[in-house]
Amino acid sequence: MTIKLDRAIAVGTPLPAREFNVDRKMLVMYCGACGDFAPTHWNERIARSVGLPDVIAHGGVIMAKTLQAVTDWVGDPGAVVDCRAQFSRPLVVPDDDVGAMLRVTGVVEEKLDHQRVVIRLNAESGGQPVLSAALAVVRLS
Repeated sequence: MTIKLDRAIAVGTPLPAREFNVDRKMLVMYCGACGDFAPTHWNERIARSVGLPDVIAHGGVIMAKTLQAVTDWVGDPGAVVDCRAQFSRPLVVPDDDVGAMLRVTGVVEEKLDHQRVVIRLNAESGGQPVLSAALAVVRLS
């Protein structure tokens, strides 16, 4: 089900805030799924040896969770027609039972033609942004 584009979807309409747990198991699963076995994503010793505080999440994991907040809101994963972001800091994933919490918020920033909207997205962990200049273009029906 997709959201109907009407007066209810206006510039300034917020998406519900979402929180996602990103743990080491998720990182290892993502390594296997995408073929990116860079040790900074699963080996604490290597991550620290290159100056990181601990293992860090793949950018793809951060984007996937950020876009999940959008697709859950719109109700259709195929509705996202474009997305872009810059990573502002790594998402550090400690080796514990919790991992890192990623908080995603968004707001409709612009209405476009052909029933599309631009959503400005924010993703943070521990009160610090991990994405900047993040946008998604979504087709609503």
